[in-house]
Amino acid sequence: MSDLAIDEAIDLAHLERYTGGDSHLNAEVFQLFSRHCLETLGKLERISRRPERKAWREAAHSLKGAAMGIGAFELAFAAGDAEAIDPAAAPDRTANALRTLQARSQVVQAFIEAYLAA
Repeated sequence: MSDLAIDEAIDLAHLERYTGGDSHLNAEVFQLFSRHCLETLGKLERISRRPERKAWREAAHSLKGAAMGIGAFELAFAAGDAEAIDPAAAPDRTANALRTLQARSQVVQAFIEAYLAA
């Protein structure tokens, strides 16, 4: 997975500033984020095989913003790093960035699954 601990994957206090601590609203936000994250990672993977700078940047930027919104800061920082990459010019960096995003996403998804199961 990642060196990021599951219990540190999301700053719940950050999210709760927006949701008022409403656990049902948190769950809804987490479900929306989870779908968006998986879709965006799939998109980034497809783009990495047929590199297109603008599409890569837009997808990484979208993931960064969504991750920041829920308090998944390490995932957001990784997406911000990925956003700066030109996948056509730097295929190795692109592959490394994608692996990092996938690993951090797995930890975030595990946090979300645990939250939803509680």
